[in-house]
Amino acid sequence: MESYKSKFLPPEWYPQSGVMLTWPHAKSDWADLLDEVEDCFVLIANEILREEKLIVVCSDPDAVALKIDQSLAGNLILVQLDSNDTWARDHGPITVMVNGTPVLYDFQFNGWGLKFPAWLDNQINVQLFNAGLFTISVRYTNCMNFVFEGGSFETDGLGTMLTTEACLLSKNRNQKMSKQEIESYLIKTFDIQRILWLSSGYLAGDDTDSHIDTLARFCHEKCIAYVKCSDPSDEHYLQLRQMEEEIKSFKTLDGKPYELVELPMADYMEDETGARLPATYANFLIINNKVLMPFYSTAKDEIARMSLQKAFPDREVVGIECSTLIKQHGSLHCVTMQLPFGVI
Repeated sequence: MESYKSKFLPPEWYPQSGVMLTWPHAKSDWADLLDEVEDCFVLIANEILREEKLIVVCSDPDAVALKIDQSLAGNLILVQLDSNDTWARDHGPITVMVNGTPVLYDFQFNGWGLKFPAWLDNQINVQLFNAGLFTISVRYTNCMNFVFEGGSFETDGLGTMLTTEACLLSKNRNQKMSKQEIESYLIKTFDIQRILWLSSGYLAGDDTDSHIDTLARFCHEKCIAYVKCSDPSDEHYLQLRQMEEEIKSFKTLDGKPYELVELPMADYMEDETGARLPATYANFLIINNKVLMPFYSTAKDEIARMSLQKAFPDREVVGIECSTLIKQHGSLHCVTMQLPFGVI
């Protein structure tokens, strides 16, 4: 590993060179919804391509190319690789700046604690690197000895990481390590100052064991947006109220309370068996000049957009219909991974 003294873990609002998507295909869990989910991916892809480059990992580059707005194709990079599924947030590389040079950290993704197959997804990052898709200065670091997913943490870019105990301390990830050992590993690996742990908060139907990007997000160095449940009859009410109190108790590195933005609890959605789906407005993606926010075709969509817009006065918050994505228990942030300036 490189020297830890000159590392910088960029926040999502750091200038980006592009975003990575892993396209759905017939051999994934999307088989029965393929046309529907591809329509959603096209909306996401086109919105990103209007602002920056987009790497698309896919099984059929020619077919994907035909679906993308041709006027935006100059920013599109198609790569033919096999994948198990589409959740690039969790199998994609985490970029760290080391002495000003981007380094792609490739952690182990094990299907959120051995719930789903991931052997093909775990090969994607090194294959992208070996294919020469990145700038010549970009380097690659194998971190496969540690299970860590991009959706499980948030960073403010100043040395604070935000995460959940339910995820990082869950079984079948790094269960041989204690909380203190995991915290020490992350602080050393990313050269950060501290970790803020949430012990409360969950969404029914969530396969990730409470990824932070479904619950609470840094919007800038001093602001956290979080899901607020105002309905005492909702099964999430107590846990999310406790989470809210934890977030209110957090202080910035200079000892001040965070600015807080409340996101409404998404309306109830269920699958074909009647089980609740983990719809959330916290699963937004920050890109250059814009924020892409999941919509679910309800009146709360615009309420959530207007609330989040307050945290991003210099970026347009754009809603993208993601009701299909939530049918596989994920949303917009889950299928994307940003690549900071200097990577592509």
